[in-house]
Amino acid sequence: MTSTTPGPPTALGPRTTPAPHTTPGAHLTPQERSAIGKAARSRVPRSSHAVFDPPPDRTGPVEIVERQSAARVPELVPIRYSRMLESPFRFYRGAAAIMASDLGAAPHTGIYAQLCGDAHLLNFRLLASPERHLVFDINDFDETHPGPWEWDVKRLSASLVIAGRANDFSAKQRAAVVRGAVRAYRDAMRGFAGMGNLDVWYTQADTEQLRELVPETLGKKARERMAQALSTARTRDNLQAYQKLTGVVDGNRRITADPPLIVPLQDLLPAVERHVLEEALGLLIKRYGTSLTSERRHLLQQFRIVDIARKVVGVGSVGTRCWVLLMLGKDDEDPLLLQAKEADQSVLAPYTGADEYENQGERVVSGQRLMQAASDIFLGWDRVTGIDGLKRDFYIRQLRDWKGIARPELMTPNQMEFFGTLCGVTLARAHARSGDRIAIAAYLGGSDSFDRALAEFAELYADQNERDFQALADAARTGRVTVETL
Repeated sequence: MTSTTPGPPTALGPRTTPAPHTTPGAHLTPQERSAIGKAARSRVPRSSHAVFDPPPDRTGPVEIVERQSAARVPELVPIRYSRMLESPFRFYRGAAAIMASDLGAAPHTGIYAQLCGDAHLLNFRLLASPERHLVFDINDFDETHPGPWEWDVKRLSASLVIAGRANDFSAKQRAAVVRGAVRAYRDAMRGFAGMGNLDVWYTQADTEQLRELVPETLGKKARERMAQALSTARTRDNLQAYQKLTGVVDGNRRITADPPLIVPLQDLLPAVERHVLEEALGLLIKRYGTSLTSERRHLLQQFRIVDIARKVVGVGSVGTRCWVLLMLGKDDEDPLLLQAKEADQSVLAPYTGADEYENQGERVVSGQRLMQAASDIFLGWDRVTGIDGLKRDFYIRQLRDWKGIARPELMTPNQMEFFGTLCGVTLARAHARSGDRIAIAAYLGGSDSFDRALAEFAELYADQNERDFQALADAARTGRVTVETL
């Protein structure tokens, strides 16, 4: 389990990083699993995570972003650049591939878990469980892939520093925020290490637990804001999206155009091509039902497609093919809005070894189901051939289901530290489900060595992020990339 065979040069560099420890437990004793974690300290000391020292031949950030853009819808790529250039934090949200390249070139523990791959703070939010409970969980899994558990923690930590800088927090305040989040991850992982497998699997953070966790020190306004966020999240459901995104045209319910962000299929393509794509997407929805459990497939079959539109989503995802499908059940007041989103290879894949999934949509869905405590009942995948004759993988889910997103620009240092602890605990729970929680906990130990190291790393990486942001701004100024401001 602790072989010292080097990994691929493109993934791990010219160092003897061990083959990954991937199977949680593998029927080893707790003592043997703990020994794996402690042995990793000698190869990669906890304090060494404070270092970020990019090599002289580091691949340029603009080059990495341009590589991704080459496979995307050309007319949408300038929107992606525009969104990334709004601020260093928005840039960071779209730069998961850049950070993956940096982390992939550095030493790591060799202890793998299923990673989110883009665990910045805005990818933790309120979501609905199938039982209609409001829970706090990870949301975005486009980049999910097995990898060293600490990569997700580093991505979260750097995002907290970048958000803190945007709020003019002092260096001391930012360090406290990161240390709080990492300490929460470490303490939670140590707690999970002592739990049984089923207990770990059933753990989730519902709204009542969130209310209890809000410390008195945050003040009355913060608690009121939490209550408002919980209430608002419940209104951001399928029906609210239906009312916002659709209207009646000639007596029929249709998706409302908002170009270039939302473009109905009838406005996007001429009749012949539109008909071909409509048939392809209809087939996609029909076939993707086989990736659902039988009762959910039965429910899906009770809806029919009435309209389709292309939608621009997120920051890093802009330019990927994303379709919104308006479906109706028993009547016009019984809607289902599905989102079919293109799934490409994870940005982590070049640095973590071969992908076990032939379909990238299945990779996303499998990773999400493994990491989330409760996933969307309509979450599934399939493959479709586009009008250009190319086959593309997609994953499908509800467009919106009780979602509540954080507002970091409104947070005080104490509030961001509290939010960071929620993220840290949630990430630990996700990693504990898929990775060896005992080995990870043993590596982390009871001291704050790793916490302090991550606070230093996050500052250094925030500096790099600002340089990369400026590089993209320079590329836009010189005309290397084209920006479209909406």
